[in-house]
Amino acid sequence: MALRPASRPNERRRRAREEPQLSDHGLASKWRDRGSYFSWAAQQPETTPVEIFHVERGDDTAQVLLLVHGFPTSSIDWFAVTDLLEDRLRVCTLDFPGYGFSDKPKGWGYSLGRDAELLDFYVRDVVGAESLLVMAHDRGSSVAVNYILAQRGRTGNGVAARVKHLVLTNGNLYLPLSNLTEFQRRVLDPATAPVMLDALTPSLLAGGIGLTMFSPPRAAGDREVEALTETFAHADGVSVLHETIQYLHERAQHEHEWLEALARTDIPTTLLWGANDTVSPPRVANYIWHEFFMMKPGNNRFYLLPEANHYLQVDRPHGVAAAFLHTVDDSSSPSPGPISGEPGAALLIDCSRPRLPASTDVLASSE
Repeated sequence: MALRPASRPNERRRRAREEPQLSDHGLASKWRDRGSYFSWAAQQPETTPVEIFHVERGDDTAQVLLLVHGFPTSSIDWFAVTDLLEDRLRVCTLDFPGYGFSDKPKGWGYSLGRDAELLDFYVRDVVGAESLLVMAHDRGSSVAVNYILAQRGRTGNGVAARVKHLVLTNGNLYLPLSNLTEFQRRVLDPATAPVMLDALTPSLLAGGIGLTMFSPPRAAGDREVEALTETFAHADGVSVLHETIQYLHERAQHEHEWLEALARTDIPTTLLWGANDTVSPPRVANYIWHEFFMMKPGNNRFYLLPEANHYLQVDRPHGVAAAFLHTVDDSSSPSPGPISGEPGAALLIDCSRPRLPASTDVLASSE
């Protein structure tokens, strides 16, 4: 899984800037100390440049793993998973504009398409990867799908990096089966968003996520909740929530065509789902698997992670890392069931096939 040493242009990099409000010993401070910045401006249509925070860990010559975060959080969601995989892979992740430690200008024009364009720039011009593995969460799953589909239709300058495996985790990729919260609906609606955001603070937002989207629930004072509070507070992130959540309209308009297009590719695609999620419940993954991926070209798989909620990478980082390594290993067992004897190990639910056999064929083959 080795690559040539990647080019890392010094002129695009700057050490992460100081921010006094960060706790000296908290996760947010530690994560920011690991990162740096580069400048980027979208081209379609052109935007003002923004400063993008990113983290790279591991050997520069190793296979690149790109971790893609969701809404309304940031790359810090992958803190523990990065620690578990950096000895095997070159782990790269960034904060999209409007999130985490990246710039959050009002009226910037946040969209899935622009973030997919950013991933392309990041992979080619900052990381310098020729091939990569991708694991995405929540909103990031839609960005990753857009990025891959854009690579397949790429006609511009440069050579697109080859995605060798895509892992999608707990994203509402099919909204009819989602369970959006009242908070999401009110922040999305221009009529109710101003009142909601006037009353919202970073600590309230982080506390609500901690109580509803982690298993077991996490209260104020928990280190993960405090880290979310500090990343939300950076550059007044709460003030752009109404703008950043508009991606749901993009998804509603295009989700079926995106899934159909992805299903026609031969890129191995894995669904890895936290079983306790009530916002993007397992029924979303079940539908996507049966309708789009079960007979998709490539070696595709579907896993459930017991005891994990929406933020499965925070709840069960060891389980996420183990399931990721299992699915990208072509020699791993395709038999349904727990992938190991560890308590709470991921369950392999299904593997893809070109067609379903007839019932009589199943009986005949067992004789």
